Amino acid sequence: MKTIGLIGGMSWESTAEYYRILNECTRDRLGGLHSARCVIYSVDFAEIEKLQVQGRWPEAGAILAEAARSLEAAGADLLLICTNTMHKVADLVGAAVSVPLLHLADATADAVRASGLRRVGLLGTAFTMEQDFYRGRLEQAGLDVRVPDEDGRALVHRVIYEELCLGVVRDDSRAAYQEVIKGLVAQGAEGIILGCTEIELLIGPQDSPVPVFPTARLHAEAAVADALAACPPSPAKGRGGPRRR
Repeated sequence: MKTIGLIGGMSWESTAEYYRILNECTRDRLGGLHSARCVIYSVDFAEIEKLQVQGRWPEAGAILAEAARSLEAAGADLLLICTNTMHKVADLVGAAVSVPLLHLADATADAVRASGLRRVGLLGTAFTMEQDFYRGRLEQAGLDVRVPDEDGRALVHRVIYEELCLGVVRDDSRAAYQEVIKGLVAQGAEGIILGCTEIELLIGPQDSPVPVFPTARLHAEAAVADALAACPPSPAKGRGGPRRR
């Protein structure tokens, strides 16, 4: 199995989910007590968030590029940036290393296309919903992307930073997100991309009238598929205990 390098901590709440999913997927593929080969570089999100707000993206990118170099030096064979928003600096990070960077938007677009859908709603931080670095990549992959109106975008962004990144999950925020999702469906969205890795802590398939695409899970699953590409499934598959949902 290849070693997966995780650039995490943005927030650590969703990075913990990445770690869980990577290990679940590896166990399900190989069986028994198998777990993922991975290394994690967890940054201080307070520093990154400050640079985001100030628009100092090259400086934020330099921090992530240094993390990428450290992961490569630690033996990582492929890298993940465990956050949608910071894919704004994915090119800078990828250029800092010689190992491949698996782009989150690509893994997501592949899953949407495989489902047979094309018109999707996108939830995420204001950066992800409003700027082209993420939406544009999805559109280049052939998707028709819709985002909430201004009030909806503000609500989704606020809940991410003021609640979910702090591990706070509220029923009233879930209900508010459901209203935003209904608005996207009314615009013609056939599916909803949960385009911030923390949103999966709040919204699941049962909370939407159309399919949802949980980007952290899709990203982690794609990484395991890559890492295990040359590994046959084990006859002991599925003996690792109950799967957490």
